[in-house]
Amino acid sequence: MQLDTSRRRFLRGRRDTTELRPPWLSSPLSFVDDCTRCGNCTALCPEHIIGAGDGGFPVVDFSLGECTFCGECASQCEAGLFYKSLSEQVPWTYKAVVGKQCLTEMSVMCRSCEDACEPRAIRFPLVAGAVPKPQVRLDDCTGCGACLQPCPTNAITIDAKATGTRTRTEI
Repeated sequence: MQLDTSRRRFLRGRRDTTELRPPWLSSPLSFVDDCTRCGNCTALCPEHIIGAGDGGFPVVDFSLGECTFCGECASQCEAGLFYKSLSEQVPWTYKAVVGKQCLTEMSVMCRSCEDACEPRAIRFPLVAGAVPKPQVRLDDCTGCGACLQPCPTNAITIDAKATGTRTRTEI
């Protein structure tokens, strides 16, 4: 695990963050140091899921909708914090994670997340004599957040830890 060594984070006494930053950041660790907080990415997001977070820095809020990965947030960044060629890059390593508060854990049939998942990354394999539980195929999950809003128990989160390669503090 890499540590975030930005001066701003150090001086504020913060070591961890749960804020999801916009996709296609070329240097997520230096984002807080380099972002000018111009507001272009928040103003241009057609889904209106990017807003001002702690200190006015852009954060993604999936409770407002899903990310379509249109690239508008990256196209007008004054500080040039995003990859130049979006088609050649993966937007981010965030993936959907289903928690223990899922209705299927209480033997209640619910498949709202599967219905909302366009890449069909969430599946419910059949189990004899039991309610099928969701399984997220990490290779297919884009981390778009479409599965969050329809979940009646808020059991789904979008997290980088699901990949096993980078943690949320590194993004």
